Amino acid sequence: MSQDSLSCPPGVVALPPDFRAFHQLYHAAYLNWAALHLGSFADAEAAIDRAFEHLVLCWPTVLEQPVPEAYAWQIVKHHTIDLAHARRRQPVVMDTAAFKTTGLHTALDPIGEPETPLSTHQEINSLPEWQRDVIVLRYNLGYDTATTARILGITPAAVQTTARHARHCIRHVLRADEQEGNHDECLTD
Repeated sequence: MSQDSLSCPPGVVALPPDFRAFHQLYHAAYLNWAALHLGSFADAEAAIDRAFEHLVLCWPTVLEQPVPEAYAWQIVKHHTIDLAHARRRQPVVMDTAAFKTTGLHTALDPIGEPETPLSTHQEINSLPEWQRDVIVLRYNLGYDTATTARILGITPAAVQTTARHARHCIRHVLRADEQEGNHDECLTD
């Protein structure tokens, strides 16, 4: 093939190689998160397509950010939540079936007596956003610490600390609910 046959047609701009690499690295994770959040794979595809369209249009700005992955994550979340609102639906975030995963139950109760999926679901939805993101990526979608860190644009240590604190809060809230106690400390950190 000649170099001319590899060029784009008039009016079509080739995607930057670093954007293509970013897309390849994060597309599946973003899609999995959006599908869980929206409760629909088709809606997730639409939201993530819009998010990547947004990212490519402002790609130089993305690269100027201190942590491009963190910036991109916020754009993904924005487009996913916007699509949920446009469909006049509350974001699903997680359904109770997602809590039947062994990883989350083991993380919450290592001796094997997890709370009911519904109460766990409610408590995870009440976590601060950054904790909920870590819990969903780590335990519902099954990403390891390093992958979760890359997706969110934070350090692996931050993922571990956030997950530990979120698990503590969930356990604390579930116990407090049993005893009608106060659990505001976990919801405001």
